[in-house]
Amino acid sequence: MSNLIYKINPMPEKIPQEKLDRLAKLETATIGHFYHYGFAAPAIQPVLRGKTIAATVCTLAIPGLDSTLLHHCLSDVGPGYFLAVDRLGDTKYACWGGGVTRMAAMMKLEGGCIDGPHTDTLEIEDQDFPMWSRGPSPVTTRLYNSGGGFNIPVSIGSAAVLPGYAVLADDCGVLFIAPEDLDEVLTVGEEKTARGAVGEAKITAGTHLGQMSGASAMVAEKLGS
Repeated sequence: MSNLIYKINPMPEKIPQEKLDRLAKLETATIGHFYHYGFAAPAIQPVLRGKTIAATVCTLAIPGLDSTLLHHCLSDVGPGYFLAVDRLGDTKYACWGGGVTRMAAMMKLEGGCIDGPHTDTLEIEDQDFPMWSRGPSPVTTRLYNSGGGFNIPVSIGSAAVLPGYAVLADDCGVLFIAPEDLDEVLTVGEEKTARGAVGEAKITAGTHLGQMSGASAMVAEKLGS
């Protein structure tokens, strides 16, 4: 049987919950100080503010006008997973709206990300579903049965993503982390978070940022003062 039209693979193994719980306490912006891979383009923004999701990634790739495979594969997702949707370059047609959100919430999907637009913003807000996209669009997809891939390698905002990656999504953006990098990312991220808390306390107490970071000393040296 040919798999040229639809490529459908099993759901990936879940990241251990203990690691996801640790990841959820970090910020994408903190990890962005030292990690250089897996960050989706800044154009992919949260639909709802104030949401932080750490989960295991399952992936989907569907062509511009067609959301047939999205409707189908929602029956296979569930708790602990985050669906990352590659739109194969399309930025006009919204594949994700109120109906898809309702089904995703019913399946207890943790959240979703589209490298393209969404629609039905108010319905997503009403269902309080964590969602990231390139913004709203009134032009929607149809069921053309033209193909796609589920749990295959995808590109989300120029980030290469494989099923089974960890994801951290918050108000600053979306970060995908390869499992083999996760332990070190957690360790370094926790250290930087702790140091950041100390620095914030010093600034609150009156220390100037340039003095604390060393920037003022650098400027003074260049000025010869």
